[in-house]
Amino acid sequence: MDIKYIPTICPYCGVGCGMNLVVKDKKVVGVEPWKRHPVNEGKLCPKGNFCYEIIHREDRLTTPLIKENGEFREATWDEAYDLIASKLSEYDPNEIGFFCCARSPNENIYVNQKFARIAVGTHNIDHCARLCHGPTVAGLAASFGSGAMTNSYDSFEEADLIFSIGSNSLEAHPLVGRRLMRAKMKGAYFIVADPRYTPTAKQADQYVPFKTGTDVALMNAMMNVIISEGLEDKEFIEKRTKNYEKLKKVVSKYTPEMAEEITQVPADVIRDIARKYAKADKAAIVYSLGITEHSHGVDNVIQTANLAMLTGNIGRLGTGVNPLRGQNNVQGTCDMGALPTDYPGYQKVADQEVMEDITCTWGCSDLGCTPGLKIPEMIDAAAKGDLKVLYITGEDPVISDPDTNLVEKALNNLDFFVVQDIFMTDTAEFADVVLPAACWAEQEGTFTNGERRVQLIRKAVDAPGEAKYDWEIFCDLAKRMGADPEMFTYESAQDIFEEIRSVTPQYAGMNRERLERPEGLHWPCPSEDHPGTPMMHVEKFSHPDGLGIFMPLEEQGPMETPDEEYPLILTTTRILFHYHAAMTRRSATLEREVPTGYVEINTEDAAELGITNKEKVKVRSRRGEIEIEARVTDDILKGIVNIPMHFRECSANVLTNAAAIDPKSGMPEYKACAVAISKMEGSN
Repeated sequence: MDIKYIPTICPYCGVGCGMNLVVKDKKVVGVEPWKRHPVNEGKLCPKGNFCYEIIHREDRLTTPLIKENGEFREATWDEAYDLIASKLSEYDPNEIGFFCCARSPNENIYVNQKFARIAVGTHNIDHCARLCHGPTVAGLAASFGSGAMTNSYDSFEEADLIFSIGSNSLEAHPLVGRRLMRAKMKGAYFIVADPRYTPTAKQADQYVPFKTGTDVALMNAMMNVIISEGLEDKEFIEKRTKNYEKLKKVVSKYTPEMAEEITQVPADVIRDIARKYAKADKAAIVYSLGITEHSHGVDNVIQTANLAMLTGNIGRLGTGVNPLRGQNNVQGTCDMGALPTDYPGYQKVADQEVMEDITCTWGCSDLGCTPGLKIPEMIDAAAKGDLKVLYITGEDPVISDPDTNLVEKALNNLDFFVVQDIFMTDTAEFADVVLPAACWAEQEGTFTNGERRVQLIRKAVDAPGEAKYDWEIFCDLAKRMGADPEMFTYESAQDIFEEIRSVTPQYAGMNRERLERPEGLHWPCPSEDHPGTPMMHVEKFSHPDGLGIFMPLEEQGPMETPDEEYPLILTTTRILFHYHAAMTRRSATLEREVPTGYVEINTEDAAELGITNKEKVKVRSRRGEIEIEARVTDDILKGIVNIPMHFRECSANVLTNAAAIDPKSGMPEYKACAVAISKMEGSN
């Protein structure tokens, strides 16, 4: 019996767990632990354990498809390439946009953004970080000079205290959740602040329920207590930061009593958690989408940085500000420059000198210094008729983007629409051309996880039918469009990675030999003799002067607030057994666990509305309405309801608000929109 074990990385969340794909007769038949892998030590969550179930499904895309008279027909690659190349050449580059895939290897992403900028001539390129951790990139870059996680996962186990806010790690990032539980077993005090009494909150030493969207006020009040009681780290503030006096002035008015009125957290509880955080020798902050997916998401992120700098909890084991990333390669996709404002390595599009350096390296003509459109801006422009062509790789905005009705209007309004994916997604149904791509198990390359660890993925099996690598498709198209072949000629993913190293300073010291090690390498890794950087900001921050910047902020609150017609606040979440729907809902095991969605509603709210557990109800917002089963529970605050985002038949994003946008990052406000819930007509 010929069985092979192919070491690779999980294709789901940003934790970056190692696994072995079990290959028999040229098929992946299972997953086995990679016991020596430093991230997960042989443990996997349900999604990782059953990821192999999607690889050989019969509904994989295997040939190009072209829509004619409203129906798809099979086409040759030449037909598809000719049609796409002619359409991309027909329009002004400013009328064309690209969504990149944050589940794809770095090499694919790099070539995708290079194709958009050179072959098409547009900076209208973005990806799903805009809709999850865009505020992290912007907020931590503003405070620290680098928009990424400061510490590694194993650092959590050195903490004396962990403050988790807006993060349900045990469901959304289970193997990080395991680290947090191990830290707790070793004596770390675990505080969880969240509007929901989540599985993670139930493991906390102290659970702090607070009103969604009031994060700034909560953390301002914590800083008020720390400063007023003399608990700040004066030496760290003096030597390593600037702008402290301005912060001190603003937070002085945010007394715990004032914050209690805003957040619903008792003043004494605010004082208690502030003292505990400040007095801990090593305190770590963990957060995720619960604080980023707001119209003030950047402010929320900056507050975590303010809190950490105020207490000197940066640059040491067991400390730091630690965002948990959503998709398996969302960190890498940011690193690769799939952003309308940034080239690879966060080099700014608007910087003339940077542009000249990039054009010199690539050997191309002037790329321009005007940043492109962000994802919400592209959707809005398409709906208005200003964006004519959209090319989406591996993203499913019909499921994942806010205000589904607006998204569908935008897609229907396009002159030409291309989707490149492994399945016929809900979004692909709208396309004019659908191209079959290889999945992660069918190619070589690298993923970069949430702790900045660059890791190899390895090919286990061949892609089905005529499916191709994303990078191969973009290179073929570039040549059809008349781009210099030398700019788009690669023999392998390794060839592409060598170019990535030359363009991306953080990756310069990485080579294949070094990445073969199970631990990979953490960026920044500027030279081949550099060990990589698991912990950032040890002696100085990444700003030119080496100082961290305090940024005082005022409480803003959600853009859309409850009223008489829409009296409840909706928040959205991920759950343990599902991810974005195109993949996990095609896993028979995971789909059996949770086959459809539900709305969590507080017991008192349900009683007032006459709603019973498991009753089907109608949920309405100003954007649309859905029918969904009610889950009556005390595990959510009164006045707040929650819907998982994975389910097309009762999609939370029919309700969410695309118009409420964080002006600093372009993040839509997923975590707070006004809704009403009512009994279905004819129900008792």
